[in-house]
Amino acid sequence: MPPKADDPSALHYNPAGMTQLQGVQVMAGALITGGSTNFTSLTGVTARGDRNGSAAWPPPGHTFITANLKDLGVTALSDLTAGIGLTSPFGSLTRWPNDGPFRTATTFNTLPLLDIKPTLAYKATDNLSLGLGADIYTFSGIFGEGQVEKQFISPGSPAFPFAPAGSKMELSGKGTAAGFNTSLLYTALRNADGKPVANIGIVYRSQATLHLSGALLANGAKVSDAKATLVLPQVITGAIALWPVRTPEREWKLEMDVDYVGWKSVRNLDVTLANGATIPQPQNWKSTYAVMLGTEYKWLALESLPNWEVALRAGYTNQQTQMPDLTYDPGLPSSDLHIVGGGVGFICKEQGSFLGLMRCGDFGVGSLKPKAIGLDLSYQAAFYEDRTVLGNRNPTVNGTYRTTLHTGGVSIRMIY
Repeated sequence: MPPKADDPSALHYNPAGMTQLQGVQVMAGALITGGSTNFTSLTGVTARGDRNGSAAWPPPGHTFITANLKDLGVTALSDLTAGIGLTSPFGSLTRWPNDGPFRTATTFNTLPLLDIKPTLAYKATDNLSLGLGADIYTFSGIFGEGQVEKQFISPGSPAFPFAPAGSKMELSGKGTAAGFNTSLLYTALRNADGKPVANIGIVYRSQATLHLSGALLANGAKVSDAKATLVLPQVITGAIALWPVRTPEREWKLEMDVDYVGWKSVRNLDVTLANGATIPQPQNWKSTYAVMLGTEYKWLALESLPNWEVALRAGYTNQQTQMPDLTYDPGLPSSDLHIVGGGVGFICKEQGSFLGLMRCGDFGVGSLKPKAIGLDLSYQAAFYEDRTVLGNRNPTVNGTYRTTLHTGGVSIRMIY
């Protein structure tokens, strides 16, 4: 979360916060996402969409590596922290029945986009840190389909003259684009021990344009090369973190951040074929806001678990829909959204004991033995408000959508 960054995920949430991290730190994990969307048409016909099964596979993942250059002995760059990350920022995966009521609109949709994030953070003063990084968006066959993919059933002529009615159609493409991010972390207030008790964070992520190249297939056979342009939105985040309690024994933190997402840049996803023909896919999305609230209570010195830290976390997010009824796509669940979640985190320091069997600092070999090992577990439930779509450009899409998604996460952290 942007205002406070005390683990390597700062590289994603607020890169300026990497200056708070010591030594070399590694964090990696995955998200298991499941759930469904239930559709009821205006005439009472029903259908159910899922994540291409009970859970999306392969699961979206993340990896972050940070290095405080001063701790590595690079004194000439002692105020710099470097890092690199890999995330799946806009991943989606939705499957609908091939004989469903809006099969001519979509039966399968996936966007397994990867974001590679080389990043630097600079500690300008004791209270101000700045971050600058690149966002390299691309695809890989290691993750899911390795490309943007949309499947549907051809309605035939005249609406879709490229294949006979009933043909299984697939549009796919991939490409690479670059954007950037800048960030700020300001400590407005410290306690008597010098620890922050009020932080302010600001993050800007730029727009990026993916020029996708791929193909149009009919019943598995290539019909034509195809091209499209996907615009990834700019995101502006402002946030604050407060610690009502911050002592050597325990900490209680409250956070709030507000995201502005410039979805209005997504005007269309028109597909251009090799012969110059165009498959129109207007979008005309609208920009949105999201408000996120979170809290964490952390025990730093437990008598029952010496040299361990334990944290309990909870949060709530409210997010607006970006899709108008006219261009609503069942392949991307979209309505006003409420997310509630919680989690627990553990850190076992070098002298701590793991299950009474061995010290946590004894994991690894030689210089790879960690100073601490962390484990974070989380769960989120995403409740989409019931949405009734009317006036869609494909009338078969009109109806009511009810979506609930569940996400479980696990991350492992190593501090060297």
